[in-house]
Amino acid sequence: MKMLKITLQGKTYEVGVEVVDGAAPATAAPAPVQAAPAVAVAVPVAAPAPAPAPAPAAAAPAAVAGGQSVTSPMPGLVMKVRVTVGQQVTADQEVLVLEAMKMESPVYAPGAGTVASILVKEGDAVSEGQVLIQLS
Repeated sequence: MKMLKITLQGKTYEVGVEVVDGAAPATAAPAPVQAAPAVAVAVPVAAPAPAPAPAPAAAAPAAVAGGQSVTSPMPGLVMKVRVTVGQQVTADQEVLVLEAMKMESPVYAPGAGTVASILVKEGDAVSEGQVLIQLS
């Protein structure tokens, strides 16, 4: 169980969250597509336009030897970065604040270390599991 502090309308609540590592939720199979009837005469058809190439994903930062990553526990916006590169942090020290669903949620360091890099800035949108800060 992971304990989080959540501030809602100026009141701070301590909430226990259970992290469940399990299989991804089942998704519904797509509906079968009905084939078009065969045509007796061959008609030339233009080749479909190629789909645009997806934007290259940002390169994941190389893990610092013996370091730890601070990852986002949920999708949201970075509201405040509470640390600087080179700063010493302790385990469970608040390192940044995310806003999700109009609530501010602090993110804590998983262990003691030195801030090696900060990979986000205030105002950035982040996804669940994204590396936010690298500790060494």
